[in-house]
Amino acid sequence: MDKQALDLNETIKKLNSNVLDVLSDRGKNIFFPKLGILSQSAQAKGKQINATIGEAIEDDGSSMHLSEFDKLINLPLGSVYPYAPSFGKKELRDYWRDSIYKKNPSLGDAPISIPIVTSGLTHGISISSYMFVDEGDTVVIPDLFWENYSLIFENAYKGKIVTFPLFKDGGFNVDGFTKTLDSIKGKIVLLLNFPNNPTGYTPLITEIEPIVNAIKKQSDQGKHVVAIIDDAYFGLVYEKNVYTESIFNQLSKLDEKVLAVKLDGPTKEDYVWGFRVGFITYGIKAGTPELYEALENKTAGAVRGNISNVSHLSQSLLYNAYFSDQYESDKKEKYATLNARYGAIVKALADKKFEKYFKPVPFNSGYFMCIELNSSLNAESIRKILLDNYSTGVIVFGNLIRLAFSAVPESKIPALLENIYLACEEFAGQS
Repeated sequence: MDKQALDLNETIKKLNSNVLDVLSDRGKNIFFPKLGILSQSAQAKGKQINATIGEAIEDDGSSMHLSEFDKLINLPLGSVYPYAPSFGKKELRDYWRDSIYKKNPSLGDAPISIPIVTSGLTHGISISSYMFVDEGDTVVIPDLFWENYSLIFENAYKGKIVTFPLFKDGGFNVDGFTKTLDSIKGKIVLLLNFPNNPTGYTPLITEIEPIVNAIKKQSDQGKHVVAIIDDAYFGLVYEKNVYTESIFNQLSKLDEKVLAVKLDGPTKEDYVWGFRVGFITYGIKAGTPELYEALENKTAGAVRGNISNVSHLSQSLLYNAYFSDQYESDKKEKYATLNARYGAIVKALADKKFEKYFKPVPFNSGYFMCIELNSSLNAESIRKILLDNYSTGVIVFGNLIRLAFSAVPESKIPALLENIYLACEEFAGQS
């Protein structure tokens, strides 16, 4: 093992040995190289002749680039063409940490790490797996989940996904969640995704404390818990009784055996899906700047060894947008549009005739909702009927149909549900 990794491990062990215990073998071995090329390049910065950096530089010292881009990008050259740090742009990282506190007032002044920039949240999940999942480790997720979790946790990192039933009596299934956690021996890697994809469900305010208590029960029994919080759809809540902050707030100060890993970013929050920018932020009870710095170095090392760094242009565009006069008003406008679509689908589902063929799965937030078909129906067959006969596309999970109301104009939402109803009628008539 490289001495730089050993030094980071020793720092983590000294400050909280529980964190060292939950690192995967890869996580223990990784480090951000402070020696070698990066160190020598840093020492040469500002010298009259600098033959260290792997970029092409014009005679005047500016970044070499094609002039066509000057017509398309209105940013300083230094915010576009050079490599971004593997940690991410420092000013963007600082801004994002400040925004976490602003969006989550119940976090108080609890110390958290400076976010590390990832290439979107999918990359953040992958880096989290790199850091914390060894072959055979148990990863607990709800039974209704985004299929990429399987690709990452199981296919790529050889973890073992164990699910719990997400719903009971129309709400979060605390009993099923607790029993699943209780059944696991040793380290638990837990992923919570609110608002949930595919269901569009966020726990109610009254459900948060029981969820947190179920996790605390595990650490009280001596288990180590890595709680990965997928906050991709953060802030898109449409009902008053729903928890509007991140459960990261509670978990990051819960116990010294519980490491909270917050994955979030502008992809859905700021409607920039193609920018591919996300963040990883750590929180743990009694966490210190020195402990977080060690985790940041390991995480940035994993990013460097995986993709080198995230798009400098995307990071610069975002940072500039956050300080524009239009940002807050534009964001409120987009939220209002999604909220109206949510309201439209709730209103449409109130029609009792739909109960003949399907019923909604609990939803209150995010981009999606699901309907559960009656047992006599076949979701895949109905999906094909919708494509062929009603020019309507949906996603199928088992006997559930996921509807991305985020992508459907408010005026077309009644037709969406009517088409599904008619497709069900057609299928039933063929049986």
